[in-house]
Amino acid sequence: MKEGPETRRIRASLAQLVQQRALVQADPAWAQAVTSIKQLQCARFAHTYAGLLADARFGPATRFFLSDLYAPRDFSERDAQFGRISGAIERFFDASVAATAWALADVHTLSERLDAALAKEWLSSGAPLTPTSYLQAWRAVGERDSRMRQLHTVLELGRQLDHHTRTRGLRMLLKLMRAPAAAAGLSDLQVFLENGFDAFASMKGAQSFLAQIETNETALIADCFDAPISQAERHFDGMAGL
Repeated sequence: MKEGPETRRIRASLAQLVQQRALVQADPAWAQAVTSIKQLQCARFAHTYAGLLADARFGPATRFFLSDLYAPRDFSERDAQFGRISGAIERFFDASVAATAWALADVHTLSERLDAALAKEWLSSGAPLTPTSYLQAWRAVGERDSRMRQLHTVLELGRQLDHHTRTRGLRMLLKLMRAPAAAAGLSDLQVFLENGFDAFASMKGAQSFLAQIETNETALIADCFDAPISQAERHFDGMAGL
């Protein structure tokens, strides 16, 4: 069967992701630096959104972002699963679900590239990882447009998940997919879809949640590029271990 446009986009994005990860993993020091960068970024996100994490309404979605998008985990298997099932997604689900799969693949591809570049720049400085050295590496790498696209894609992924919670029968369909997904070796993909659906469904509307993310992260990106480093460091103030 001929591949549709979303399938081609997903496969192309995942091919870039595999290539980027292979380059990093071939250099143990670089790989460890990437992990350290991811850990710092995850801790910063948890610190910035501590209030949302503690909120009964917004906590599940915030934890979902942390565990499924920002976590310093190896998502290779889940991404491979998306690649294997990308054609089926486009055949059996509507266009919005296929777009969600592409958005996740795009976020991971872009994030891995930016994290790898930032980690390489920091590693070359020989400095300990601190907010100051992180920000200096960020500015050396640049790519403001890519940072904004990363944020916009995450927000679009959130909007799509929010939309799916209003699609009649989709939650039941996801439940029915558990056994076939496990049999096909697609359990990681299944967990992502169910976790995302449930986290956003519990909010009963994600507009205010996503607006807070957009406002805070847009300010962070602007400060990281334009503000004096001493001012940009405010985003890290009070973080444990710093």
